[in-house]
Amino acid sequence: MNLPERLSLLVTAPTHHGGTLAETQDHSAHTNGGDPMFKKVLVANRGEIAVRAFRACHELNAKTVAVFPYEDRNSIHRQKADEAYRIGEEGHPVRAYLDVDSIIKVALESGADAIYPGYGFLAENAELSRKAKENGLTFVGPPAEVLEQTGNKVASLRAAERAGVPTLKSTEPSADAEELIAQADTIGFPLFVKAVAGGGGRGMRRVETAKELPDALTSAMHEAETAFGDPTAFLEQAVLRPRHIEVQILADNYGNVVHLFERDCSMQRRHQKVIEIAPASNIDDELRQRLYDDAVKFAKAMNYQNAGTVEFLVDTEGERAGQHVFIEMNPRIQVEHTITEEITDVDLVASQLRIAAGASLEDLGIRQEDLQIRGAAIQCRITTEDPANDFRPDTGKITAYRSAGGSGIRLDGGTIYTGAEISPHFDSMLVKMSARGRDFQTAIQRARRALAEFRVRGVATNIPFLMNVFDNQQFIDGDVATDFIDKNPYLTQVNRSKDRGSRALAYLADVTVNQPYGPRIEGMDPRRKLPHFPGDKSDEPDRSPFDGPSQETPPSGWRDILVKKGPEGFAHALRNHEGLAVTDTTFRDAHQSLLATRIRTRDMLAAAPAVSHLLPQLLSAEVWGGATYDVALRFLSEDPWDRLARLREEMPNIPLQMLLRGRNTVGYTPYPQRVTEAFVEEAAQTGVDIFRIFDALNDVSQIIPAITAVRENTSSVAEAALCYTGNLLDPNEKLYTLDYYLNLAERMVDAGAHILAIKDMAGLLRPAAASKLVTALRQNFDLPVHLHTHDTAGGQLATLLAASKAGVDAVDTAVAALAGTTSQVSMSALVAATDNTERETGLCLEHVAGLEPYWESVREIYAPFESGLPSPTGRVYAHEIPGGQLSNLRQQAIALGLGERFESIENMYAAANDILGDIVKVTPSSKVVGDLALALVSANADPADFEENPRNYDIPDSVIAFLSGQLGDPPGGWPEPFRTKALEGRDTAGIEVEDISKDDEAKLAEPGETRRRTLNRLLFPGPTSEYEEHVRLYGDTSVLHTRDFLYGMVEGHEHVISLGKGVRLLTMLQAVSEADEKGMRTVMVTLNGQQRQVEVRDRSVKSNVHEAEKADTSNTGHVPAPFSGTVTVIVDEGATVEAGDTIATIEAMKMEAGITAPVAGTVSRVVLKNPTPVEGNDLILVVDPA
Repeated sequence: MNLPERLSLLVTAPTHHGGTLAETQDHSAHTNGGDPMFKKVLVANRGEIAVRAFRACHELNAKTVAVFPYEDRNSIHRQKADEAYRIGEEGHPVRAYLDVDSIIKVALESGADAIYPGYGFLAENAELSRKAKENGLTFVGPPAEVLEQTGNKVASLRAAERAGVPTLKSTEPSADAEELIAQADTIGFPLFVKAVAGGGGRGMRRVETAKELPDALTSAMHEAETAFGDPTAFLEQAVLRPRHIEVQILADNYGNVVHLFERDCSMQRRHQKVIEIAPASNIDDELRQRLYDDAVKFAKAMNYQNAGTVEFLVDTEGERAGQHVFIEMNPRIQVEHTITEEITDVDLVASQLRIAAGASLEDLGIRQEDLQIRGAAIQCRITTEDPANDFRPDTGKITAYRSAGGSGIRLDGGTIYTGAEISPHFDSMLVKMSARGRDFQTAIQRARRALAEFRVRGVATNIPFLMNVFDNQQFIDGDVATDFIDKNPYLTQVNRSKDRGSRALAYLADVTVNQPYGPRIEGMDPRRKLPHFPGDKSDEPDRSPFDGPSQETPPSGWRDILVKKGPEGFAHALRNHEGLAVTDTTFRDAHQSLLATRIRTRDMLAAAPAVSHLLPQLLSAEVWGGATYDVALRFLSEDPWDRLARLREEMPNIPLQMLLRGRNTVGYTPYPQRVTEAFVEEAAQTGVDIFRIFDALNDVSQIIPAITAVRENTSSVAEAALCYTGNLLDPNEKLYTLDYYLNLAERMVDAGAHILAIKDMAGLLRPAAASKLVTALRQNFDLPVHLHTHDTAGGQLATLLAASKAGVDAVDTAVAALAGTTSQVSMSALVAATDNTERETGLCLEHVAGLEPYWESVREIYAPFESGLPSPTGRVYAHEIPGGQLSNLRQQAIALGLGERFESIENMYAAANDILGDIVKVTPSSKVVGDLALALVSANADPADFEENPRNYDIPDSVIAFLSGQLGDPPGGWPEPFRTKALEGRDTAGIEVEDISKDDEAKLAEPGETRRRTLNRLLFPGPTSEYEEHVRLYGDTSVLHTRDFLYGMVEGHEHVISLGKGVRLLTMLQAVSEADEKGMRTVMVTLNGQQRQVEVRDRSVKSNVHEAEKADTSNTGHVPAPFSGTVTVIVDEGATVEAGDTIATIEAMKMEAGITAPVAGTVSRVVLKNPTPVEGNDLILVVDPA
């Protein structure tokens, strides 16, 4: 049939209302199963509503046309349409969707016969409706004259008054802010500023006082002009704690009007709806009917056509509780129309199109008496608004998207897919979710379930906020008013989205690109080299070290004795034990001495159950304290408390031992007694059984508080250590004599020590000296004696055997793969040397040796951190450098370019020690000597001249601190006159123990996570801050395989990320792009088989792109951009501002917000001279505080 024939049939077709279709509809309509319908529809919108309209058109057999600006060229709505045409000017995307003439032109040129406006943009624009009609096109919505009345909020109020519908007091509209300010008193406060052409919360502000009104008017009017092209506004009376109830209206072109019940839109933020409910809960049937009647009455009074919403406020408090007032009519489809569709089974968008094409409500089969509510439905919008940042819209690329689904869940989307760029130009909604159920509670349950299914990565979303709302009992009870979010601020503060996979992937991508430790060191999984034990990887091949202990119970051990008999009984049992007890230092001091303390928790956890099952006879395992705490936070990005807790679980039968620096705990300066007590309490509760306590200068007064804390607050063992130095066999030794050590031991015993330890940090204790010292300690005291030494010179096995013969109760060793030189004596060597003797250790040599391949394989992974000596050295007897420091000092020398002069540094260390008074050298006192030695070698100084004229030299801060008494008093007294000369004219503050705040004191009294976080911050504020920032950016990276953590990913290898028992992510590197002009590389990976792209800054590439200046958060005068958008500064340099004054505006996502001065003062610098696109935290201007 040709077009003239079709039109002639249409003209004579009878209608239900007695006329002909030609009399009531545009000539462009055609029939669709007997009903009129358009051939082709242009949708003058984007995103979700455009896609929604295309779907309806497809069901009605109509072709579709999309329009889009350059910036929207990748949008889904462009792809969904049958045809799509670019409009507007590049750089002004919002303006394109507001360009009436361009839209009319495309409609005509594409052959469209109708224009569907959706919501927002031109949906309420009478000009578009009028020009469509003038050009022979149908506007799907009310005619222009109706739009002008209903879309104009003031005209609507006046019409409502004439129709007898209750209204609020309001002013006449005006584009003159001063005129509106003058009328404010007739309304009273609080009041609303409302843009006449506003919608979606834009152009609206609540104003509490007259002082706030000018700024609110300026902001709202400018926002309305930007979004709708019209700044005209009016003032309206505000209602206290209102509910916002709207009634859906559908009207045909023949005067027939029905309502499709109500929606509760009270859940709002900044007057913009967040969650909608249909039907409204907790309102009585009488009020419900009054709302319906008034909505229909108003629509008829306006001669309304098509779909629209009549909106009311219902008082919930005071004398007017239960009464309603009309506020406005939205002459368009609403975002939340979907939940009305869900409870009525009426397709509102299809109905709009068919009514515009000429169908009556009867044609659609819609009769008021037949309409029924079926169940309940809830709608919420998934947006990029970040609840933690005042709901500021986030921008960026969607790196991953997983949608929800299942029974009762409907998703309407049009902007979200993996790879989508979220720009600051448009609405922040990603997808709209509607949940339906047989009742309100079922709908809530389904909504919660669906929200938990969503995965949106790459931008912040409001999903955590929505989940918090759905968990709120007040919301569940249906007790919701427009102040709900303001009255429940916690809803925005709890972020339940861990995003662990994406954050771990971001870390791996960064390491892959930047390779901070060089190329990847390949090799097999070290766990394959562990000897067999119950519950090992051969029994449970998919087991992760972080899955917790297996169900296999290890044999009983020394910890069972401690638990049963207590610390005194434990010490007594050790003293009476005939064999030689052994402590394993592999988990702490061994790798501190050889690998800069870099071994990660993961590798310890993998070995721990093997040690527990195969070496249950160990007296203890040294696993914690000393440098491990600092390094875990600073370099490994691990929580040291988590390491301790997990090791406790894996080795339930072996006592765990830590190194405690007296009042310094694990830090480098003394802390208040309460900090020491809290640390000891928390450590004991978490897993420490034996506290080895020492002081860097053998100052027993610094050790006593820790001994007291252990005895009074825990059931753990207090092992007090006397630090050994010098050579007590030397007849010329006047300071560090046997009497000196016995005097120290006596004071420690008197303080309540359970065990005495000899801490030989440098490996200076010769066999005969060990025999003499151990014999004397055992003769003078009833406590067991525990010996710790370093095998720097290579002969300390002889020392251990001599001590054993003299009756030492316990000694420290390490697994051979991490033993020798600056570490401890090999455990295998000791076990073999004592087997079949009266002092045999009880350890199985086969099991001890069986652990060596594992640790050897682990050590290879950490090759970049190797800092041990290539061979033993006898020079240690001259320079007396402690084992761990000797390793680190060599690395420091290399970093300073002094690697080839290391022997000079060793000699200077000895000279520096003499200058400082021959002090005990252990962290931190050893650092003082080392710093001075490095400084003197760097300066090519003569030590004699330095000692005589220290004022002529730059002296390291640690040396000044030591000479000032910050570490305490040295055993041999102060070196004078050197000390006086060195301190002359310098800052010489002594020991200053800062008191802790009342808040911190309260937190230290709260066991668990709160106390741990507080201790981390008090002991190591800098590293703790770095660790927390790392976790914020990348999550818990301790679960990553060590090769992945240190070196990143390799192509073709499947990397496993363990997130918990039974939770594994699989990722594979596919490619890494070249760096762009900003130095950014795109790392392409798969995560659980799904494609991901991660942008990484290559720090080796110098970027030639100018980077925006960032605001300094510590500078109160720096004014930052709160989020991405376009900023316009409205003050000049030199202007005087008060705190809270608006100094700039920012536009984003069709929203405008004021930026206020943080302090009163003078604008000293304006960074952005013109309207400028910015990112969050870009510096806008600087205010010099008054």
